[in-house]
Amino acid sequence: MPADRTPFDAALFRDSVQTVLDAFLEEQSERLAELGADATALIAEARVAVSGGKRLRAAFCHAGYRAIQPANAGTAEELALLRACAALELLHASALVHDDFMDASDTRRGRPATHRVFEASHREAGWAGDPVQYGAAAAILLGDLLLTWADEMLRRCGLPLERVSAALDVFDLCRSEVVAGQFLDVSVQARGRADVATAMTVLRYKSAKYSVERPLHIGAALAGATPEQLTALTDFGLPLGEAFQLRDDQLGVFGDPALTGKPAGDDLVEGKRTVLVALALDAAPAAEAELLDGALGSELSPEQVDELRRIISSSGADQQVEEMIEALAAQSLEALDRSPVDESAKGTLRDLAAAATRRTT
Repeated sequence: MPADRTPFDAALFRDSVQTVLDAFLEEQSERLAELGADATALIAEARVAVSGGKRLRAAFCHAGYRAIQPANAGTAEELALLRACAALELLHASALVHDDFMDASDTRRGRPATHRVFEASHREAGWAGDPVQYGAAAAILLGDLLLTWADEMLRRCGLPLERVSAALDVFDLCRSEVVAGQFLDVSVQARGRADVATAMTVLRYKSAKYSVERPLHIGAALAGATPEQLTALTDFGLPLGEAFQLRDDQLGVFGDPALTGKPAGDDLVEGKRTVLVALALDAAPAAEAELLDGALGSELSPEQVDELRRIISSSGADQQVEEMIEALAAQSLEALDRSPVDESAKGTLRDLAAAATRRTT
């Protein structure tokens, strides 16, 4: 570690981002107060949607900025940067609210998903119409509102306008990529088949770019990065983002529900055609591959989940994915070592790389 490097404090950073988000939502609450109780309920759920989480996207944005602009000019600059970073958490919250509805997920981080919350409130109030449709409408609208706020928060972060404009160009691309990647994922599930190459394309555009590469680019653009510096951050960030999502896919099948906040084998129940599943279908014996393929996307008992996990493990797919994660992480760190970014920021980026790939939640 360089002598002048201040170690990255992940807990302090998460708290700082949460403080910024809370202040922003309080401002929005005051703006919408005239709309009454319904707007209050929407804001309350927005507060839940942006609470908790690892804040990795915000952290990569912050690290991207510091990789280009290491010197801290003061608290005003840092606060403006935190607001820009927090915009990515609003984008992420929007994606999760929409994703949970599209996947018909019941829970998120150990609590009911947004559409289930509003569905339940409709039932409890005894209102007219379909409570499921009401929950769906509320989730769509909240996700849209969070997406709108993400743009607003970045535009109004307080950093120089010419740099904010450059960051918004990246932000526009990021949002286009994640929405198109999400639709590709939905289409793959509808077709009921995805080879490894297709699954990797979904992984790259639905998650890898928007989780690591684009946050790094947004932070770097805010700091005035050159094209060469952005390319160097891609060389580090894209393979790391792919490793991050591969870890997520492992946890979606083998993760501990007490840690992930999602039911056991949730990705199997949702029918996600991940790289892990594609590798298993390629390698498993024909009868087991047929069983796995036919069970994806259906209601599964705990015993059935355990059997599908066994098929995946015995095929060697989980070990293949672990090897892919290790190789991609190594590729990322090698690129970081030779990148022309600030040396003191490299330590933080290494810490974030470990947090992204060696996690249990």
